[in-house]
Amino acid sequence: MNLASPTKDDYMGLYSIMFWTLTLIGVVKYVGIALNADDHGEGGTFAMYSLLCRHADIGILPSKKVYSEEEPLIHNQSAVDRRPSWLGKFFERSITARRVLLFMAILGMCMLIGDGILTPAISVLSAIDGLRGPFPSVSKPAVEALSAAILIGLFLLQKFGTSKVSFLFSPIMAAWTFTTPIIGVYSIVRYYPGIFKAISPHYIVHFFLRNKKEGWRMLGGTVLCITGAEAMFADLGHFSKKGIQIAFLFSIYPSLVLTYAGQTAYLINNVNDFSDGFYKFVPRPVYWPMFVIATLAAIVASQSLISATFSVIKQSVVLDCFPRVKVVHTSQHKEGEVYSPETNYILMVLCVGVVLGFGAGNSIGNAFGVVVIMVMLITTIMLTLVMIIIWRTPPALVALYFIPFFIMEGAYVSAVFTKIPEGGWLPFAVSMILALIMFGWYYGRQRKTEYEMANKVTVERLAELLARPEVQRVPGLCFFYSNIQDGLTPVLAHYIKNMSSLHAATVFVTLRFLLVAKVDERERILVRRLGPSGVYACTVQYGYADSLRGDDLAAQVTSRLRRHVEADEAARLEAAWRAGVVHVRGKTRFYVGEDAGWFDKVMLGFYEFLHGICRSALPALGTPLQQRVEIGMLYKV
Repeated sequence: MNLASPTKDDYMGLYSIMFWTLTLIGVVKYVGIALNADDHGEGGTFAMYSLLCRHADIGILPSKKVYSEEEPLIHNQSAVDRRPSWLGKFFERSITARRVLLFMAILGMCMLIGDGILTPAISVLSAIDGLRGPFPSVSKPAVEALSAAILIGLFLLQKFGTSKVSFLFSPIMAAWTFTTPIIGVYSIVRYYPGIFKAISPHYIVHFFLRNKKEGWRMLGGTVLCITGAEAMFADLGHFSKKGIQIAFLFSIYPSLVLTYAGQTAYLINNVNDFSDGFYKFVPRPVYWPMFVIATLAAIVASQSLISATFSVIKQSVVLDCFPRVKVVHTSQHKEGEVYSPETNYILMVLCVGVVLGFGAGNSIGNAFGVVVIMVMLITTIMLTLVMIIIWRTPPALVALYFIPFFIMEGAYVSAVFTKIPEGGWLPFAVSMILALIMFGWYYGRQRKTEYEMANKVTVERLAELLARPEVQRVPGLCFFYSNIQDGLTPVLAHYIKNMSSLHAATVFVTLRFLLVAKVDERERILVRRLGPSGVYACTVQYGYADSLRGDDLAAQVTSRLRRHVEADEAARLEAAWRAGVVHVRGKTRFYVGEDAGWFDKVMLGFYEFLHGICRSALPALGTPLQQRVEIGMLYKV
C-alpha cells in the first residue's frame, strides 16, 4: 500500500477497481473472447500469431506446413470469407507491419516466460511467509530457503506430465476456492456488510479524484488481482476450453470476488493493518489449515505458469522461431500436454535465484506486475487482429472491444512502468535476453531459407548431375533427408559433385509434423517417383504420439515403394535393400566472408552458436550408428 493514511473510501475504491478488473479482463476478455482464439487447442500470443499466419499471408519465414490441409476455418467461414480482409491485405503488402507483428508475438512469448519465472517464486514465497505470523522469530532467509526447496521439488515433478500430477491439484484447488470465499463471507459479515456498495464505478472515479498521481501509481499493485488470466489462456493446450470456462466462471471468479471483499472489509475496520493482507484477515482458529491450503494452492498456481511456459516454447519451436529444444509429449490423448527438460531446469534455476535474490523486499512484487499487464496488452492487440482478419467481426463490435480494453490496460502499463527501477527491470532483462535469442535464431533461419530456396536442386538439375560420366550409381539404398518440400536440398548437389556417386536407389525423405495424435497408416507415407531412374520422393507424416524409428521407417518406406512400382523396379529395390541401407542428412553452416556487413557477422555468428548447442532438426530416429552419414556444407553469405 503506497497511500500514507488510507481511508475507508480508499479501500472501497481499490475493491471497485479489482472487481471491475476481474470482471472485464477475466470474464469478458479471456473467458468470453480470447479462449475462442485458439490454434488447434493451443492458446497464448504465439498461438494467435500462428493462427493469423495460417489464415493470411502475413508470416515472414516461409516455414514448413505443420497443419493438415483439410483443416476447416473456424466459425464455418465461407469461401467468400477466405479472401483476405482489408487489414490482412495491408499486412501482406507491408514487411514492416509483418515484422512488428512478429516482434509483438515474440515479446508476448518472452514476457510469459518471465511470468513463468516470477509466478512460482512470488506465489510460494508469499504462502510460506505466513509462518512468520505465529512465529515472528522465523527469519526471512529461512522462509526463502523453504520456498526454494518446495520449488525444486515442483520442478522435479514436471517430467511426469500435467495429467500425472493434476489429480493431486484438483482437490487442492477445490479446497482453496471453497474455503477462502467462506472466510471472505465471514469477514464481510463481521467487519463491513456493506462492502458490495463498492461495485458501483463511482467509487473508482472518486478514488482517482482524491488520490490523483498516487492513486494512479497504485494501479501497479492492483493489477496483481488478475495475474493468472494470461496463463489460463496459454494453458489451453493442457486443459479443455469448456473446462477452463466453467472453472473460472463458477469457481475462481466468485471465490476471488468474495475473498477480496472479505479482505477489504477487514481493512476498512483496520485501515493501517495492510501488510500481509491475506493472513491478517484469516480467523485464528483456522489459521494453520489455511496456511497449508494456501501453500498447496501456491504450488498449483506455479504449475499453471510452468505448463504455460512449456506450451509457448513448443509453439515457438514448431514455428521455427526458437532454438530447438527437446519437447516430450507426456499424454497419449492430449497434444498440448508437453514437457521440455532444458526449459524446466533453466526455469528452476531462475526461480530459485529470484527467491533467494529478491525475496527480502517488495522488488519481486514490482517485477511481477510489469510482465503480467504487458502480456495482456499484447493479447488485446493481437486478439483485435484475429477479430478483423479471421472472424470478420463487425467494426462496431471490434471498437467496442478494443477501445475500452486498450485504455484500461494502457493505464495499468503506464503505472507499472514506474516500478521498473524498483525491481521491474528483472522481467525486462529476462525478456530482452530471450528476445535476442529468438531474433538471432529467426534471422539465421531466414537467411538459411533464402539460400536454400535460391539454390535448391530441381528434378531437371538432378537429372543433369546424374548424367555426368564421372557420376556412378553405387549399390545400396539411401534415405536422404531434406527440409525442403518444394525441390531438393542444395546439400544434394554438393554431395554428388564431391562424391561423384549416388546410390542405386535413393529416397528423398521429408518429415512432416501434423497436429494430431496418430496419423492413419494409409496416410503415413506418401511416395512418388522423380524423373531419374531409382530416385523417389517420400513425405512421412507423423503425429505427436507416433513413434519414428529409422529402421522401422526404412522398412515401411521400402514396402510402400514396392507396392507402387513395376515388378522389375521392385526387384531392383530389393537388391538395393540387401546391399545396405544408409541414412544421409545435411549439416550446414554459414560461411561469413570478409565482405559481409558487421550485422551479418554478429547475427549469423550468434546463430551459429545457438545452432551448435541446440538439438537436431530431425527427430531422433534411432538409426544404427553405422548407417548414419552427415554431409557438411558451408552456405556463403
